[in-house]
Amino acid sequence: MKDNIEILKEERTQLFTDLYTGTIPKRIPISAALPVELMIAYSGKDLGKTQWDREGMKGIYEKSFAITCSDTYPASFSRHPAHFHLLESKSFVMGSSGTIQHPEISGMLPEDYDDFIKNPYDCLMEKIFPRLYPALNTDPIHRSMVLAKAMKAYYDYVEFYGAMDRELIDKHGFFVAPPGSSTGVTTPFDFLSDFPRGFKGISMDIKRCPEKIIAACEAILPLSIKKGTPMNPSPLGANFIALHMGTYLRTKDFEKYYWPTFYKLVHALAEKGQTCLIFCEDNWMRYLDYLYELPQGTRFYFEYGDPKLVKEKLGKKHIISGFYPISYLKTATKEQCVDKAKELIDILAPGGNYWFNFDKSPCSLNTINPDNYLAVLEYVRDNGKYDNAGEKVWTNPRENSIDHVLKDIPEFKSKYYTPYDEFKKTNPAPRPDLDGVIGAKMQQYEDMLFGMLMMMC
Repeated sequence: MKDNIEILKEERTQLFTDLYTGTIPKRIPISAALPVELMIAYSGKDLGKTQWDREGMKGIYEKSFAITCSDTYPASFSRHPAHFHLLESKSFVMGSSGTIQHPEISGMLPEDYDDFIKNPYDCLMEKIFPRLYPALNTDPIHRSMVLAKAMKAYYDYVEFYGAMDRELIDKHGFFVAPPGSSTGVTTPFDFLSDFPRGFKGISMDIKRCPEKIIAACEAILPLSIKKGTPMNPSPLGANFIALHMGTYLRTKDFEKYYWPTFYKLVHALAEKGQTCLIFCEDNWMRYLDYLYELPQGTRFYFEYGDPKLVKEKLGKKHIISGFYPISYLKTATKEQCVDKAKELIDILAPGGNYWFNFDKSPCSLNTINPDNYLAVLEYVRDNGKYDNAGEKVWTNPRENSIDHVLKDIPEFKSKYYTPYDEFKKTNPAPRPDLDGVIGAKMQQYEDMLFGMLMMMC
């Protein structure tokens, strides 16, 4: 006989299965995550020390679960400190408060564009990473030793949090996408802007070398598709894309530099069977007609803008969320906070294709009143029911998708990434019957290193 937790998990899973497959669910699904910094502060622990030693982390998480009723696992992604410290990182730095920050930095010089266009991954390894991570800017022996320690440190944290997450998900009945069905990537323009050139650098490059920006974005596409392709694509999983620079561009520059490879990336991943969850940072209202052209069932999570306009333009084809101002939870009364939730539900929920979330995760405990946070989520859970549950919103998630995008995009290749088919030419298995098992292991280790390196940029 099923216990209450099993029943709860099945109900939550059905909510998102319906939502992601074009069906109106029983009620509005809730997916709202708390950052690890807030959870540690809520438990009264020291942020810096706790991120390093992870002491009592399971209890810290569970204490924070008391202020939420999210249907999905309510702990969000966090940066791990150890490998960045080993690498002497300039790109992610923990301050004295314990917060890991991303300062404005540029690891690529304007004269590096030609090498970057030739092969972005090679340029990362040879030029950009040694500048962003000075511990790699040394002789080959020390560089290999540092990288080995950094990879061990990174995956120590990944394994610790992965095991804890699985235990808590099962214990509390949260919905979670199938293993290997979720990943993350950035658009090519954002990738170029973030660490290689930085905000200032890319702003100058638009005037100084515009054609090289276009060529660089096209060169990044194979790398982005490689990073954004999960091991196990599923309608319940997603590729998370946070949009950074689009709203800082003039519309004509957006059309020229940002949109073409963004469009190709999302359609190419859809062709591989992967849905994208896109966080529209800042205000994307002037680009809604562009977003409409992305594959049906793409998930959009909006920070600012006009929810009525978004519902009107995107609500029948795409799945939407966001808009609830997280700052309201600090400044308004509980009644006002609940009223704001009512207002947004009335706009965004009719016809389905909606899940509830705030406009962003709270960056710290100081940015919300926990009582208001819980009150809003409880209101949505208890009052966000549909009278027409089970009706279809759309039937074919691939409808209006552009196939054959991939055929025009080169396969990702680099002299610093060796697929097993290449590796075994000089390092064959000792027996033919061992080729399969050895190949799987060798490819796993290659992709583990690739995965860690991509989390550094």
